Amino acid sequence: VCVIAHVTAKTMPHEDADCRKGSAPNIHDPATRELSVVVPSYNEENRLPLMMDEALDYLEKRQKQDPSFTYEVIVVNDGSKDQTAKVAEEYCKKYGSDKVRVISLEKNRGKGGAVRTGVFSSRGKNILMADADGATKFADIEKVEEGLKNLRPWPKEMAISCGSRAHLEKDSIAKRSYFRTLLMYGFHFLVWFLCVKEIRDTQCGFKLLTREAALQTFSNLHIERWAFDVELLYIAQRLKIPIAEVAVNWTEIEGSKLVPFWSWLQMGRDLLFIRLRYMTGAWKLEAKKCN
Repeated sequence: VCVIAHVTAKTMPHEDADCRKGSAPNIHDPATRELSVVVPSYNEENRLPLMMDEALDYLEKRQKQDPSFTYEVIVVNDGSKDQTAKVAEEYCKKYGSDKVRVISLEKNRGKGGAVRTGVFSSRGKNILMADADGATKFADIEKVEEGLKNLRPWPKEMAISCGSRAHLEKDSIAKRSYFRTLLMYGFHFLVWFLCVKEIRDTQCGFKLLTREAALQTFSNLHIERWAFDVELLYIAQRLKIPIAEVAVNWTEIEGSKLVPFWSWLQMGRDLLFIRLRYMTGAWKLEAKKCN
């Protein structure tokens, strides 16, 4: 297994074409916004409007209260086969391309690949990952911001604050079938055993990173599908980036792209490969520099 993991590993993730110097805004440049919100979207024409309405309503009100607060929302259309791109473009027209941008990928790369593309094109001092389904109330950004603030002083301006649903399990608010619950606990055990021991909920799609933390972690990221969150936090721990875990409100929204058995099987394989490939030196961490 170690040999297979080592031989099949890519040496380093490639830099996206959109992030080449001078071609578009990118993570290597100094920040020009307070906040970037990256929304990975695959076939989300039905769920995206609710999330975007809630997020933009919050962000607009916050900007009115504090004119110095600037933001951008980056919707990454991950090779959708429906009208996701068209829906996102309507928000771009309504709010202006300076506040809402749409990046469309020709082929589906997976959630991790879509988030990585959006992060590489971000202009914010802080970068928030937010799922297109709106399962987490957007106003809870204030909770993860507080979590980020409590980590100060940030070593080399790096810190990560993760939204967490772990507190909901005991109260059974997040309802799942017995089979799905069993798979979830198995996945949590593998995450703890192989990769990340300090974070109870690695998969919540509501994460806030400082710009420098985003640069260092996503530049080293290899996994592009469901287990990318685990590699992201594994990299952060290896780089000694402080991480906060903050409870957020969460509601399960119908229309999940996660296929219970096959997705968990793929994630289990990816977790094993994350550990083995870093352990054998197939994947190595490289420090990145801003321009």
